[in-house]
Amino acid sequence: MATLLYRLGRLSFQRRRHVLLLWIAVLAAMGFAAMKAPDAPKDEFAIPGTESQRAFDLLDERFPGSGVDGAVARIVFGAPEGEKLTAAENRAVVEKAVARAASGPQVLTAVNPFQGGAVSQDAATAYATVSYTVTGDDLTDATLESLKGAVADGQAAGLTVEIGGDALTTRPAAGGIGEVVGIALAAIVLLVTFGSLAAAGLPLLTAVVGVGVGMLSIMALASAFGLSSTTSTLAMMLGLAVGIDYAVFIVSRYREERARGHEPSEAVAIATGTAGSSVVFAGLTVVIALAGLFVVGIPTLTKMGLAAAGTVVVAVLVALTLVPALLGFFQRAVLPRAARRGRAKARQRGPNAGTRWARLVLRRPLPILALAVLALVTIALPALDLRLGTAGDEAKPTSTTERRAYDDLARGFGAGFNGPLTVVVDAAASGDPAAAIATTIESLAGTPGVVSVSPARSSPAGDAALLTVVPATGPSDAATVDLVHAIRAERSAVESATGATFQVTGSTAVNIDMAQKVQGALVPYLAVVVGLAFLLLMALFRSVLVPLKAACGFLLSVLAALGTVVAVFQWGWLAGLIGLEQTGPIMSMMPIFMVGIVFGLAMDYEVFLVTRVREAYIHGDDAGHAIVSGFGHSSRVVVAAALIMMAVFAGFVGATEPMIKMVGFGLATAVLLDAFVVRMTIVPAVLALLGERAWWIPRGLDKVLPRVDVEGEALSGPRASVPSTAVDGTVATDPGCVEAASASWAPASGR
Repeated sequence: MATLLYRLGRLSFQRRRHVLLLWIAVLAAMGFAAMKAPDAPKDEFAIPGTESQRAFDLLDERFPGSGVDGAVARIVFGAPEGEKLTAAENRAVVEKAVARAASGPQVLTAVNPFQGGAVSQDAATAYATVSYTVTGDDLTDATLESLKGAVADGQAAGLTVEIGGDALTTRPAAGGIGEVVGIALAAIVLLVTFGSLAAAGLPLLTAVVGVGVGMLSIMALASAFGLSSTTSTLAMMLGLAVGIDYAVFIVSRYREERARGHEPSEAVAIATGTAGSSVVFAGLTVVIALAGLFVVGIPTLTKMGLAAAGTVVVAVLVALTLVPALLGFFQRAVLPRAARRGRAKARQRGPNAGTRWARLVLRRPLPILALAVLALVTIALPALDLRLGTAGDEAKPTSTTERRAYDDLARGFGAGFNGPLTVVVDAAASGDPAAAIATTIESLAGTPGVVSVSPARSSPAGDAALLTVVPATGPSDAATVDLVHAIRAERSAVESATGATFQVTGSTAVNIDMAQKVQGALVPYLAVVVGLAFLLLMALFRSVLVPLKAACGFLLSVLAALGTVVAVFQWGWLAGLIGLEQTGPIMSMMPIFMVGIVFGLAMDYEVFLVTRVREAYIHGDDAGHAIVSGFGHSSRVVVAAALIMMAVFAGFVGATEPMIKMVGFGLATAVLLDAFVVRMTIVPAVLALLGERAWWIPRGLDKVLPRVDVEGEALSGPRASVPSTAVDGTVATDPGCVEAASASWAPASGR
């Protein structure tokens, strides 16, 4: 592989204008295709195999065109302090506001609170439910204006009026100051790392090109493959992350080869053949992690994973072709300032920070390993209390009308009123559907934890009914989960007595089912992803123990990151520091997202670090010297890449949406723990303890596995005569780093 990529890098350098024009053409072609493609389909979230999904399917079958899946607005009225809504003046205001909302287009029903029994016992709170014939995405501006006008009428008359439901949702802006700060910090890290505007800007530029091609491709294929607008979210985040990382790896290696005295074309070719090989395998591990999302069994998640995997493939291709081409345009501009100024005076170079750190770990590998593992295990302990769910309006900031409506309803009618359960009764097999439905209502009403059951809404054929069950506890309360299981457990008894059956759904039940499905798929997903990556790394490193170490380290970092997420977002530790107003369950998708994204980034760092160690080992260094040499060359780049990712992810912590805040915090923490504790500490400690055994592989397995020359062993011959002088004429004398690197260009020792 190294030879093939060496040639590709040289060709891209030599034909740099053609390569640049090719990528511009691809970007333009994808843009044209995206503009001409039909609109993307609307978001349709289905969870096959769950009871809540079966209930929705039954609704579509028995209540065709009835609008039961349409948007709902819940207008919540609050009386002024010391007054009641039942007072004549206040009642007139409420009825006028409801009448205005009901007069809007697309309205199916609008229930007056005084007629529907929707007034609290103290008459201080009331709500009107407005149901629409279409989903929230299909509501017209005229419909929304009618709803907002009803609210304005009530507020102008002195009442407190808020809106809950899904008809009018406050959506945070896609971007924010936090994200801008994160990208700015990433640019600063690149500038400090490389000391060159060109070297800092090149990874950002190529990452944007890769993400642009990937996102436009998704838009162009959206209609054909059913890719909704949310499908691109993960693709954009990961495409930008790995695109920067991969370009940083190759640019860093190019600068290193120039420092050894290579001409620009040769330096680019070597960088692409060596660091490019690491990029290919790192990209493959990310693709495995993303494609493996199909194991979860949620179609939307599978599409998100495949779309993101495609974007990562584009990022790899950009790194292997466009980066070498752009290096041809900025041959000297990407070099350090001293090299650009052509300083010829020799100077002594001591060990760099990576070399010193590796030597420290090698002196005390066992205590350092034990301390690092103990720290990660301790941080991971809160994950034992992980409770999955999907926070609703209660987790939104108090500045939103949905949160205020939620609080008002909870005070006036009880916490469970905000998370009603929808029960669909199928009485087609019953001899007397009406009697069967009545018996079902009686059974549900007698279930401990149920506050009320609404009157039945019968289907047009009379063989099904729709019920609303109000629990005593809130939608994210653990007791509500137990109640849903208890109601479902009563189904067999009802069916035996009446011949009718029922299904429980609604947003609360959907969230419960999704949490259980994700939790059940987590172990199989880990097994598939880690298993395939283990085989890939085994072929890459020709070792059994190194991939095993990589997998164990990844599991430690992910569990520790989950522990911090639970401690902050579920327990509320230090929640005020990140502006978290309400704690609750951890988003159901969070563990899956964290496993997939962190696994990909962790393997990036693993491949780049350990490849440099193995490269030194293959070219003649002993096990200990190879660790020092490898870390001396790669630690600075890995640290920079990790800091960049942390800055980007941490930018999302400032978002107002709790779920975005959670994702940003979790991923930033995971990168911090994996890069600095696992890869920079545990990896050298384990390699030091294993010594030569780290590179052991059974002879039979060695013959079966394909040989991949990721270390550039095939390239060692023509590079053996290259001196270790830098481009500025200085001599590198660090025996633990650069001197070892110059020795690595000698013919392979036959290991």
